[in-house]
Amino acid sequence: MKGLSAMLWRAMRVIGTCALLATLDAGGGVSAQDAAHPTIPDTLQQRIAACTACHGAHGEGTPESGFFPRLAGKPAGYLARQLKDFQDGLRKYAPMEYMTRQLSPAYMHEIAEYFAAQEVPYGRSPLPRLSAEVLRRGETLVTRGDVSRQIPPCVACHGGQLTGVQPDIPGLVGLPYDYISSQLGSWRTKTRATVAPDCMAEIANRLSDSDISAVSGWLASRELPADMHAQAAGSVTPPLHCGVLGNKEGGA
Repeated sequence: MKGLSAMLWRAMRVIGTCALLATLDAGGGVSAQDAAHPTIPDTLQQRIAACTACHGAHGEGTPESGFFPRLAGKPAGYLARQLKDFQDGLRKYAPMEYMTRQLSPAYMHEIAEYFAAQEVPYGRSPLPRLSAEVLRRGETLVTRGDVSRQIPPCVACHGGQLTGVQPDIPGLVGLPYDYISSQLGSWRTKTRATVAPDCMAEIANRLSDSDISAVSGWLASRELPADMHAQAAGSVTPPLHCGVLGNKEGGA
């Protein structure tokens, strides 16, 4: 209950600051009727207050809860796309949908570039008790996939060290178990989507509940590589058609 209360408090805080964010779009200001109010600094840090209220001052996320993901260091193209997907209603989460409603494309890219440039330490998140067998299954799916069920390995898109690929593919290592499992579940329930063809939706719907738990557990428990930066653009060839990557034809 304590964790849930904290999540609700943060969500309400976001809604409370979203009106300010919409008003202070990049280069924007306050209306004449608000002139008598104390001056609010027109800085990027002030304008992203609704983001940092949940995701941390530098986008470090909330590893202690596993609910608000890390933004720091993720590829800018990926972060900008997520903002656009919330704006277009492809991703469902009321505070984020409200916050992005009035944002211009240029401003969403400015926000994305800010968080992509942040470098802060990674924090560990709580893990459920998982058997060695489950973790071995997770490692198999992440590193080798399951050909019999047409499930490609995570490393095929997210890079050999699972730190992501510039400019549009996010890293998976360092993410909390709860966040990974909830997002895979969201693709299955259609509360998370992106532009078609949505390759992650295809993959998530080929995974069983136990597969999702195994993948989430292995990723969340993995030791972090020394270099957490995303791989260079063009260093992977996605095995599925991914519209979000401009990959209409797909890989091998």
